[in-house]
Amino acid sequence: MRAGVLAIAIVTWAVLGWMAFDMGHPLVQLTMPGAPAWSGPNVLAIGAMWAVMMAAMMLPAALPMVQTFSRLSLRSGEPARAGGFVGGYLLVWLGFSVAAVAMQWALQALDWVDPMIVSTSAALNALLLAIAGIYQFSPLKKACLARCRSPAGFLLGEWRPGARGALVMGLKHGLSCLGCCWALMGLLFVGGVMNLAWIAALAIVVALEKLAPGGERLAPALGGALLVAGAWNLSRLLAAG
Repeated sequence: MRAGVLAIAIVTWAVLGWMAFDMGHPLVQLTMPGAPAWSGPNVLAIGAMWAVMMAAMMLPAALPMVQTFSRLSLRSGEPARAGGFVGGYLLVWLGFSVAAVAMQWALQALDWVDPMIVSTSAALNALLLAIAGIYQFSPLKKACLARCRSPAGFLLGEWRPGARGALVMGLKHGLSCLGCCWALMGLLFVGGVMNLAWIAALAIVVALEKLAPGGERLAPALGGALLVAGAWNLSRLLAAG
């Protein structure tokens, strides 16, 4: 299963790279409507873009959990369960993608993001940075990050047999991951959803928090930096007004 997850991650990153470097392609253009009056193909293309992006960003950090789950399933004589676990995990991020599409449409309707899905509002930047910064210090963030950083603890505490059990476990891990990272994902609107370097930077931060030794100490440090960046954006807004 490790190879399968890596393959999905590589393919999704390749798709993001293609979109970033071939923005004139008709399919990529569908993800960048110039007005909030989206067509059906626009909605489908934007939804697919968010789903691909979430898979690319989140699967690498989930790999240790998937590996541990696969080993335990193999020992219990159910090697095929890993697919259900990964499927449940991705379903959570698919749900987040749907919410992100709705948020993108609302922000574009307010003229707070441009067709490249980059914020045009200092107020929006300040708000998203402040939310992400404050959330880094929250008890929920700490609890979800601890669950993500302890594959064995999560799996032993949440173990369920069978294919349905694997799916439920994947959903639960996905929810823990979502609880850990949703505010950081909101920063995609600050740097631009089509900005490959920004996407990669956020993915690296997520991976460091979850996988690096002492990664839990990165959360408050990052929170402080985000609050400073939010205050700077707010000062720009006040100075301009």
